[in-house]
Order: sequence, then structure tokens, then C-alpha cells
Amino acid sequence: MAVRKPKVIVTRKLPDPVETRMRELFDAELNLDDTPMGPPELTAAVQRAEVLACTITDRVTADIINAAGPQLKLIANFGVGFDHIDVAAANARGITVTNTPGVLTEDTADLTMGLIMAASRRMIEGSTVTHAGGFHGWTPTWMLGRRLSGKRLGIVGMGRIGQALAKRAAAFGLSIHYHNRKPVSPRIAEDLQATYWESLDQMLARMDIVSVNCPHTPGTYHLLSARRLKLLQPHAILVNTARGEIIDEAALSGMLERGELAAVGLDVYEHEPVINPKLLKLPNAVLLPHMSSATIESRIDMGEKVIINIRTWMDGHKPPDRVIPGML
Repeated sequence: MAVRKPKVIVTRKLPDPVETRMRELFDAELNLDDTPMGPPELTAAVQRAEVLACTITDRVTADIINAAGPQLKLIANFGVGFDHIDVAAANARGITVTNTPGVLTEDTADLTMGLIMAASRRMIEGSTVTHAGGFHGWTPTWMLGRRLSGKRLGIVGMGRIGQALAKRAAAFGLSIHYHNRKPVSPRIAEDLQATYWESLDQMLARMDIVSVNCPHTPGTYHLLSARRLKLLQPHAILVNTARGEIIDEAALSGMLERGELAAVGLDVYEHEPVINPKLLKLPNAVLLPHMSSATIESRIDMGEKVIINIRTWMDGHKPPDRVIPGML
């Protein structure tokens, strides 16, 4: 007897191997043209689907969840962050939410380290000038950046990605400092040779480079506020590969424009995909299009986790990557 396949609606185009496997296992409805779904499309999807396989671009609000049909039992998020899903509303309706932790750590840490290097050594600025025909030969005082070795790196959020970044940064001779809700274990702190700062303000005022690696929650919205940004030293570099909402982008843009901060490296933005026009005009702003997890390997790994979560739910068990309300 044929096994019934659950109706899975996939909101964005995923890597071909992932989509093919989903079609084999589920009654999967794919988004072939990769058009992002707005509230009307998401509402229509949750009224038909048993499983919504969504991504960061989908704002799965309480209104959308409450409009879902009784058959919707699982929201399987393709990504680690889940601040775009009203988990409490889903839980109240008996809908399980899952994510894909642990598969983006190394790729995100790699790109974060790349942004630190690019901002410190003015790589994008130099490349832009060269492509425009502005390189007329070596000179002793042109395109001077700052070396990494011997500088202090302050990591805001010492989870998986923060720790992976610390390992990379230590290899470049950076001194590791961090602020977190609580200190990491003594073993991890010793392995990373990391200094804990209970006060974020005190850490920010002493760092040469600051990297934001914490999740976006109501408590971390504008964690780096205008007041806190002013604590940074004028030669400091700020990097963010977490969530744009953690930094007051308007205040940050103004500081860069006035020369109150050396440079930034950003992969995420407060009003993404809209970027503050001031940032786009500044040569000391290294800007990337939210690509920290953009490797073939990580995207396939994410898809496989989504599939595992759905199959575990199909078998009547609790998915391994359940998101619990208030877990952050």
C-alpha cells in the first residue's frame, strides 16, 4: 500500500538536490521562480499545507498562523534564525516550529573573518580603485590599512559562530574578548584564551574590532544603539553577520560619514534588503548581500536538516530541531 505523502509547500527555490529529495518523499509544492511570498501568498499556503518549509524572507506572523487551516502541523524553517516566525502563536495553535542549527557555523565564521580582513586592509576599496583604472604604481603611503596581529577583537555573542570566529581570529594574532549573557565554560575560555566582559559598554570602549554574532531578539534590538556606538574608538572596525536590527544603522551611517569610526563590514541590514543610502556612498563600508551562509555545502546541509525534521514529524516523533518559545 502506498504511503501517504504530506503536503509540503516550499516558499523559496532551494538547491536542486534538496528539491528533488523533497519531491521523492513528500507531496512537495516548489517555488520554481523563487518569487518571495508576501502575506497573501503565505496565508494561502498555510490554509493548504500540512508543512510550511519557509525561509528568512517569510514573515510568518501571528495573523498568518491564526489563518492557517487545522491541517498545518509543522513550520520547518530553512535557516537557523527564526525571529521572522511568531513561535508563540504557532505553539498556541499546536504547530511545531523547527530550524536548522549547527550547519552554518563554519561558513559564517569564515565570512566574518573575511569581512574583518577586508575592512582592516581596505581590500574592497583597493579593488574598486584598481578596476576603475586608478592604480598608477606603488607608493609608500597609499591605501594604508591596519594589521590584525596584536589587536583586540570583541565578540558580541559567544555561541557556536562566535567561538568559531574566535578560533580563526586567534590564528591571526588577535586578542579575544567577548560579551555574552553568561560566560562560556572555563574549558572553552581557556581553549580560546578569551576574556569575558559582563559590561558590553566597557568592552566596546576598549576594542579595535567588534563583531556582532548574537541572535536578534526583542532584547537585542538596537543592542548597539547610538549611545553604545559612540563608545567605540575612532580607529575601531565594526562587523555584523548576525542580524541588521541589532545595530542602529542610521546612527552607524552618520558616525562613518563624520569619520568617528574607521570602517564597517556588513552582511546584514536593519531594513533588509533596503540599505541606508549613506552606507552605499562610503568607501570605508564593506557591504555584502547577506551571503554568510552562501556555500553549496551549507545550503544542502540546511535542506537535509529540513527533510529530517519533516520525516521525524511524519513518523510521529518530535523533530530534533524543535524551536521552543522563549528559548533565546
